Amino acid sequence: MDDAGLVRQVLGGRTEAYGELVARWAGRITALCHARVGRAVSADLAQETLLRGLQELASLIEPQRFGPWLSGIAINVCRDWLKSRQNSQAPFSALGPPAPNRAWAASSPGANLEQQDEVRRLMTEVEALPEECRTVLMLYYYQDLTYRELADVLDVSSATANARLTRARALLRARLGALPGPSGARPREGPPVPFVAPRAPQLPGPGTS
Repeated sequence: MDDAGLVRQVLGGRTEAYGELVARWAGRITALCHARVGRAVSADLAQETLLRGLQELASLIEPQRFGPWLSGIAINVCRDWLKSRQNSQAPFSALGPPAPNRAWAASSPGANLEQQDEVRRLMTEVEALPEECRTVLMLYYYQDLTYRELADVLDVSSATANARLTRARALLRARLGALPGPSGARPREGPPVPFVAPRAPQLPGPGTS
């Protein structure tokens, strides 16, 4: 069932259908929040977005545009969080190096410290890109979206999504190429390892607080 059908079911009283929407969109919203505010609070803000989405669902005029509408809520949630920090938008580097990607490491028993360091360096460089580039890269690699799906999340045309991704890749490639790799070696061209989606936030079930 598509998003519009699930939205109509929720509005019709089948609230558990919202869980299917959460499963479909949680990872994308988390990636979007990560791109705007960093890894540390992205899961919390994604959960806040999903809760607001449920609370405000009746205000959605076009059910088929649930994804872009929810992405807009995520942007507002991130903006509110940044304002609550008195508009002190510290650079991502000030948040400290990102934690090792445990999901990737766990799925690769042979992963060594050098590979984990590559992941850290990659994420550091992604988080240093302009916001528009961070967003498109994290959505594309976190969620393995098609250009059409990427365009839907960003609420732009497929051509615009393609252009943004091309620019983001070029900027990232340039940044990675300017950095010495382990033992002074240059890193491989392009992202050296795939992004892995963070654990999607879960909404509390019925009867839980």
